[in-house]
Amino acid sequence: MAGSPLSIDEFFVRLAELFDSRRKADHGSSLVSYGNASTTESQTLDDTFADLHPASPLPVLIRATNGKPNDESGKKIKLSTIVQPDALEAFFIRYAEVWKSGMHGLRKRDRSGRKKAKAKKKKVGGEGEKKI
Repeated sequence: MAGSPLSIDEFFVRLAELFDSRRKADHGSSLVSYGNASTTESQTLDDTFADLHPASPLPVLIRATNGKPNDESGKKIKLSTIVQPDALEAFFIRYAEVWKSGMHGLRKRDRSGRKKAKAKKKKVGGEGEKKI
């Protein structure tokens, strides 16, 4: 969604759907980023660094995307919302719940090939040293 930001409730619903779609797929990524939301459209040369010391806390822009989709739809999903500074703590508590619920379908990495290669390397290295 490249248009206007979503409400916080709608953002969490769509974020949960995004995590579920990535979990159901064999592979893929979900990317979430955040930063200060710009409060002014135009800046003058004097105000170039005005946001370094704002008079009041700035709202935070939260973005989420499915990265580069490799599924059959090939559709990139973009989500965004703006969170006011006084609602940040509640937002991140709810975000942690959604994030944890999206992680329950993950599988552990298969490291058996790595262990076999390490054992084979030890075996080959041990045979090379013989005392006469």
